[in-house]
Amino acid sequence: MEIRTITPAYAVSPQITPEDVPALAEAGYKVIICNRPDSEVGPDENAAAVRAAAEAAGLAFHDNPVVNGALTEDNVTTQGKVLSEAEGPVFAYCRSGTRCTIVWALSQAEHASPDDLIETAGRAGYDIAGLRPQLEMMGKRGITRT
Repeated sequence: MEIRTITPAYAVSPQITPEDVPALAEAGYKVIICNRPDSEVGPDENAAAVRAAAEAAGLAFHDNPVVNGALTEDNVTTQGKVLSEAEGPVFAYCRSGTRCTIVWALSQAEHASPDDLIETAGRAGYDIAGLRPQLEMMGKRGITRT
């Protein structure tokens, strides 16, 4: 499992298995977000399998599938809400960690500048500079989180 720290409260990774979950709990994560649709994985790696392992380890689990190339405002709102309500570090996964980083950045656009978000993602190895127009738009517009 390749964990990349985005912020002290948020890390991402490529696909995990239920067997990876105890190590996440031991590392101090309190919440797992699945950003990978079940249609991309087999039954041993689907959200239900990872959810069962997370709950057995005492971790909260949220399924927020981001379809590659079809990110929705609901995905962004959901990610932001989970992050704002989490009572400890959050770990998110998808195929490579890129979608988790993108949806994180967009969910934080009203709280941080595009430059800061792009730089933060870059330090973790994710180039999201192409999102600058969306980050600027979402930062100006502000997404209501309920």
